[in-house]
Amino acid sequence: MARFLKAKKEHIGLSPDSLYFRGEKKIDNTLLNLISYNKDQIEVYRPAEVSELITSINKNCINWINIYGLHDVDLLHDLTSQINISQHVLADVLNTHARPRIVEHEDCLYLSLKMLTYEEEKNAVQTENIAFIIKEGMLLSFQERVGDVFNPVRDRLQNPKRRVRNLGSDYLLFALVDIIIDNYSYIISKIGEKVEMMDELLINSTNRNLLHQLNTYKSELLYLRKAVHPCRELILSLVKLDTEFIDDDNLIFFNELQSNINQALDSVNSYKEMLSDQLNIYHTNVSSKLNDVMKVLTIFSVAFIPLTFIAGIYGTNFDYIPELKWRFGYFGMWGVMLVVTLAMMFYFKRKKWI
Repeated sequence: MARFLKAKKEHIGLSPDSLYFRGEKKIDNTLLNLISYNKDQIEVYRPAEVSELITSINKNCINWINIYGLHDVDLLHDLTSQINISQHVLADVLNTHARPRIVEHEDCLYLSLKMLTYEEEKNAVQTENIAFIIKEGMLLSFQERVGDVFNPVRDRLQNPKRRVRNLGSDYLLFALVDIIIDNYSYIISKIGEKVEMMDELLINSTNRNLLHQLNTYKSELLYLRKAVHPCRELILSLVKLDTEFIDDDNLIFFNELQSNINQALDSVNSYKEMLSDQLNIYHTNVSSKLNDVMKVLTIFSVAFIPLTFIAGIYGTNFDYIPELKWRFGYFGMWGVMLVVTLAMMFYFKRKKWI
């Protein structure tokens, strides 16, 4: 399936609030995690069922519910209905191919964006849609598979002196989005290092493997830009949003996200331009090498033109050619040819054509 636009025929005509998983099943079973915390305590739960998760929610704490795997629509519907999240919001969660966006509803704030991973061996960037739903004292995060970049946030939650333990679910949302954007910058820098190394490899080189690498990096940067650019628009909308789900005192933290996402997008654009220049250098090297080959062939062709002329004269079928009766005529012809060739090479050398 295409990486830049993923659509299936069966998705055509579905209602916006249809509970249909528009994505790929990436794990066998949906997993539930719950972290309940306040400044005095923290509890981590891994409930096997929705009912167990609901009973574990502590109303005196901030509750972070993390769901891995979105293919079990019935389970997700059961969970969201018990915590008063509308079907329309859940339908957005199930559409993993949707463009990153932020929407305020009466009962919650919905936000989705792309989380990136980089497979260094394959030089390939993989994306995963992640959705957040923020309510009073609660944050839900929906992931397509197990594994994320949130471990630093989980570690900070274990320290009662850290800011994330003492502020609300809106600050937790900021911390998670911030680390996703930081991961953008990290992945861009990893690809950028390899792009910068290509400068040295491209000097006077026409290796086809280099062209393949350049095209690979260009494709990955375009794929990165597809994730980063909409996220920039999302952050701008988030900062301007006047909502009760984000405390005014915490808006300053979300403002910091703007500079981070702008820096990431600027880096993508810079490396994209660098790759375009490198492709031009590669094609220039190929053209230069071809010109060198053509110059050598041309020099040999020009050198052989007078020799061919001499051979043509003495290859004619006239009865009387003075040199035919000369004892040293054959050697004389070779001598003239050699002198003409050396004279032409000397002339080319003075003109610095060779």
